[in-house]
Amino acid sequence: MAATSTSRDRAIKGGEFLIRETPAADVFIPEDFNEEQRMIEQQCNDFLQKEILGRLDEIDSMKDPKLMPSLLDKAGELGLLGTSVPAEYGGFGMDFNTTMLVAEVIGGGHSIAVALSAHTGIGTLPIVYYGNDDQKKKYLPKLATGEYKAAYCLTEPDSGSDANSGKTKAALTPDGKHYLINGQKMWITNGGFADIFIVFAKIDADKNLTAFIVEKGFGGITMNEEEHKMGIKGSSTRQIFFNDCKVPVENMLSERENGFKIAVNILNIGRIKLGVAAIGGSKRTLSLATNYAKERKQFSTAIANFGAIKHKLAEMTVRIFASESACYRAGQNIDDAYTALVAEGMDASKAKLKSLEEFAIECAILKVHGSEVLDFVVDEGVQIYGGMGFSAEGPMDRAYRDARINRIFEGTNEINRILTIDMLIKRAMKGSIDLMTPAMAVQKELMAIPDFGASDEGLFAAEKKALRNLKKAGLMVAGAAVQKFMMKLGEEQEVLMNLADMLIEGYVAESALLRVEKLIGQRGEAACEIEKEIAIVYLHHAVDKAAACGREAINAFATGDELRLMLLGLKRFTKIDPYNLKQARRKIADTVIAKGGYPF
Repeated sequence: MAATSTSRDRAIKGGEFLIRETPAADVFIPEDFNEEQRMIEQQCNDFLQKEILGRLDEIDSMKDPKLMPSLLDKAGELGLLGTSVPAEYGGFGMDFNTTMLVAEVIGGGHSIAVALSAHTGIGTLPIVYYGNDDQKKKYLPKLATGEYKAAYCLTEPDSGSDANSGKTKAALTPDGKHYLINGQKMWITNGGFADIFIVFAKIDADKNLTAFIVEKGFGGITMNEEEHKMGIKGSSTRQIFFNDCKVPVENMLSERENGFKIAVNILNIGRIKLGVAAIGGSKRTLSLATNYAKERKQFSTAIANFGAIKHKLAEMTVRIFASESACYRAGQNIDDAYTALVAEGMDASKAKLKSLEEFAIECAILKVHGSEVLDFVVDEGVQIYGGMGFSAEGPMDRAYRDARINRIFEGTNEINRILTIDMLIKRAMKGSIDLMTPAMAVQKELMAIPDFGASDEGLFAAEKKALRNLKKAGLMVAGAAVQKFMMKLGEEQEVLMNLADMLIEGYVAESALLRVEKLIGQRGEAACEIEKEIAIVYLHHAVDKAAACGREAINAFATGDELRLMLLGLKRFTKIDPYNLKQARRKIADTVIAKGGYPF
């Protein structure tokens, strides 16, 4: 197991990666999973192979409304629905990174991944983290086995990203024993068969939402027919109407007006879990595309032998590897923060929430990155399949359609990009992260003569210098934007998204590099040649993207001498030593082709 951040003099804070270097020995990497975790991974793979992958057309047809609930029952028998439920309530109480591993593997299962994630995540976790003991005893054991199926009712026709503007109302009955809930919810995953709904409503004229645990048997619940969707066709998605739905007062979840906070914190979990599930889908798509490329012949040879196809297979692999590295790095940070808080005496449920809240920036980053890696991978998968990629007879049709929702789920990628910068700036203003000191140092460096001296020696010396400079570029542009726009920065969404992309690329590139550095420390450099090539290729991609985003942001607000100075600074901070990326990609692709898919 990895050395954890709790063993350091001061544990790293969420978002602090931008200004603080992390030793490779301190990160968790997928290769650190132990034998028990690998057995859980294999169990999930066996479930997909036995129950799901041969029935995808049947699942998507929705002809049998009992099919998806029955598949969730089987997942419950295997313990896959109780991974995050504490042992005292009938679950397994797994650590966060183990639940991430389960989410990753099931992420390759198309519609079942959506149904299972909605049940175990946004449907169950509000009770795990915010329920009182009576609520936990009543609901969690049945949710852990699948006897109860769960859904989450937040979105309304006029409140999507602005969730707290929801119009669903809850009114206390004259006898003070029940709330009557009235309103409409839409895009409710598992809505057609759920027994338990986590419902958000406003009591009277309250400013903020309150959450309730609503049983289908309470009555006053009706729903529209199943939505006809572009993808994830096998998942139940309904509009749900509450008409004087009578909910006992003891079914209020947490406190009055705490619903919006519940929604935000539960979505943090959903975001990083979605990111890692997208990596599971990406790996499966890469395997399908690789094996098709080995079988498909043109000009008397397999298309896998062509440079253009190798380029695609390599780029798919590089992005999967980098995103995977970042997901489990952040997952371990969350686990470590939880362990430290419990050791300090904090209640376990509160510690879980606090640790997730601490790394909300990373959760948003990984939701964006993972979903966009999946989109890239399935798009290239279609291209590798050629005409068969566009045919509904081939597997890429479903992969392509199912992937698209992930950039909308759990907050759109645009919202998550904006949140990433918003959270970082707020933490800096509160003093929990010192961005000012390094930002001022970067401004001072801009005015100084560039250092053309030799790079430090050692493994990845040049790459680490490029990575440090990449972070400086982000600090430079962000600092200038804050100075320019002050309190109106929130209105400059295009600039915020440019800044977010610079931040995202820095975090993911660093994660890949640290993973490879740790692997080399364990296995030696000769055994990690392909991993090393991957880290370098991704770093070049990150630097190029950050340079483009930085230029666009600077051009949006700077003029005259300031513009010229900042563009020169950006050019200095996004320099990277030349590298034969074509040759590196060919080596990576050859390994993928030999393996028949993702090789790590």
